[in-house]
Amino acid sequence: RIIIYLPTIPEAAIAMLACARIGAVHSVVFGGFSADSIRDRIADSGAVAVITADGGYRRGAIVPLKKNVDDALREKTSVKCVIVFRRTGNETHMEEGRDVWWHGELEYVDANCPPALLDSEHPLYILYTSGSTGKPKGILHTTGGYLVGIYSTMKYVFDVRDEDIFWCTADVGWVTGHSYVVYGPLANGATTLMYEGAPNWPEPDRFWKIVQEYRVNILYTAPTAIRAFIRWGDQWVAKHDLSSLRLLGTVGEPINPEAWIWYYKKIGGGRCPIVDTWWQTETGTILITPLPGAIPTKPGSATLPFFGVDAAIVDEKGSEVGANVGGKLIIRRPWPAMLRTIYGDKERYKKQYWSEFPGNYLTGDGARRDEDGYFWIVGRIDDVLNVAGHRLGTSEIESALVSHARVAEAAVVGRPDEMKGQGVVAFVTLKGGVNPTSELKEELRNHVGAHIGAIAKPDEVRFAEALPKTRSGKIMRRLLKEIASGATVTGDTTTLEDFSVLTTLRESEE
Repeated sequence: RIIIYLPTIPEAAIAMLACARIGAVHSVVFGGFSADSIRDRIADSGAVAVITADGGYRRGAIVPLKKNVDDALREKTSVKCVIVFRRTGNETHMEEGRDVWWHGELEYVDANCPPALLDSEHPLYILYTSGSTGKPKGILHTTGGYLVGIYSTMKYVFDVRDEDIFWCTADVGWVTGHSYVVYGPLANGATTLMYEGAPNWPEPDRFWKIVQEYRVNILYTAPTAIRAFIRWGDQWVAKHDLSSLRLLGTVGEPINPEAWIWYYKKIGGGRCPIVDTWWQTETGTILITPLPGAIPTKPGSATLPFFGVDAAIVDEKGSEVGANVGGKLIIRRPWPAMLRTIYGDKERYKKQYWSEFPGNYLTGDGARRDEDGYFWIVGRIDDVLNVAGHRLGTSEIESALVSHARVAEAAVVGRPDEMKGQGVVAFVTLKGGVNPTSELKEELRNHVGAHIGAIAKPDEVRFAEALPKTRSGKIMRRLLKEIASGATVTGDTTTLEDFSVLTTLRESEE
């Protein structure tokens, strides 16, 4: 198993494909994750090598990737070798006997590398995703089924043609980058475009400049990005010729109808179909989606299941619900690219996905179907937040907060956020004698950033004398969610142990 910790540059795709060719299992770690996150993934996967770069570029600054790897390897790990690609040219420590330069190693090999003969069920990659229990789980995908899934969805969902320039704006460290930056387009013979950097650097028209310059035909991006473009203003879009576009896609979270309509009119010029796709790290490929030109779309709906996908919405007992009734989204029959296990944790795999409705895959998402049978995805039903299309486990953020010397207890919940879909709100109880200050709030935000990555920093830290708990000692997150989103606390509070806690939290809100 090999960890790949690179920016979204061609070498990331090359490293992934090289692993696949020799039958090594790759595990790509998002370049925005910290040393702690890398260490956790090395420990869980037992990786023997890391492929990284001296640095990456983000908003004109250098992200010190190799330094993060060095920090992750400070204590003894299973890693024997680190291959470093020279990207930014910043000063880089090279450990004798362990670290080698990518360009140096190229001198010892030629281009002849026969592919390893593998069983179709041979593992292709492990990709870690946040779970509701705190420890990231390694989703395992295999060679044959995954390829069938990404090849067919790429071909039919995006109506992809040989001459197309396809741009999926995801980072290669997420499943969208695996499936629709690397494997999907290349398996179909399309040209894939990779971009390292932010959508608003150096200016908010960065994406539209790229679309115009490279004559991009198909654009696949996230609702979070679309909402940001709307906020930055139409003038940035108007400066560019986007006539090369013929199809638009969205991924990562449900898209609100207003953003869908803006995307359709302003970016697609009212002529490009939009494919609003629903899928997960676990599913490997798109499962619910319109087919362009074949399935009429509705702004905000992922429409209908892809070929062979048997999706249903059920109540707590597992009975299918009627039109416009909310419930849990399940998949009733296997599909080629499904996850095969959680690496090293078969019990968790069974419990998390297959135990609630035996024989059916539990997605963890809530949804409803309208009178036309179209699926409307509402979002997560567990303690996993969807922040800007990235899944973050609340308990992972809570663990990071509690590891701070001044924190006694923490509870993390999501609140609606116009830009990111969900914002992160942390309720924190401090240890005795510690004063709650605005400096400490900032310190705690940065502490989470250092432990997990900037993406997990709470948008808001609220100090509380105590957290609302049931008599059995469980934190009542539902109440905190209502307080965080500014709603009136409703529903059952009979199991609340100490009502004064709720009053204090409400008062601090005011």
